[in-house]
Amino acid sequence: MRNMRILAAIGLLGAVTAANAEGEVSSTWTLASDYDFRGFSQTAKDPAIQGSIDFATDTGWYVGAWGSNVDFGPGVDIDLEVDLYTGFSGGEEGGLGWDAGLVYYAYPDESDANYAEIYGKLSYGMFSGGLFYSNDWLNLGDSSIYASGDFGVPLPQNFSLNLHAGYSFGEFFEDLDTEYFDYSVGVGYTAGNFELALKYVDTTLDSGDPIFSSADANNTEGRVIFTVATTFPWSNQ
Repeated sequence: MRNMRILAAIGLLGAVTAANAEGEVSSTWTLASDYDFRGFSQTAKDPAIQGSIDFATDTGWYVGAWGSNVDFGPGVDIDLEVDLYTGFSGGEEGGLGWDAGLVYYAYPDESDANYAEIYGKLSYGMFSGGLFYSNDWLNLGDSSIYASGDFGVPLPQNFSLNLHAGYSFGEFFEDLDTEYFDYSVGVGYTAGNFELALKYVDTTLDSGDPIFSSADANNTEGRVIFTVATTFPWSNQ
């Protein structure tokens, strides 16, 4: 309830801001061979259909919603994830960029799993990094912190090289002695209005760690993931 009140207050403030600012609406749709979240499969290594709708103003304020099918295995009656988020971003084009906000992870099938994170991100050129904090991760009563770094290199012929590394820590992971890294190496390709990506994802978790999973559900082993995405409205360029 506390998280919902915070989101309601932010949404009300955002509505007032939007009333006095011009904005743009966009929607991104993605087909993925697997929904990867910090090294964990959220769809039991099965395909995912994901979509978002976003509203961004010229003041830097934005708000949006993102959804995906999920599968956490037998005995977990959750089939859908809906993320609600809002924040502010800014910076100079070609220079230092910043982004700060809040995201609420909601599972309509089982609201007891809902939780919120606050985040801050910085970017400069081909580099970007972020820090995410939840005081009640997965609504389990313990805190969680996720630090991430990304490096994207443009390549000839509409290709790109994409590198990612993340580190999960905080009370939840410390209690289980399972702080871990996740990482990925991939290539992207732009084909008109579509973005194609192929990446290899893995973690430092192994069979001796409590949260390691070799089963399809919540799998943390190395695997290859393919995605294709497009954002509306399509550019006429």
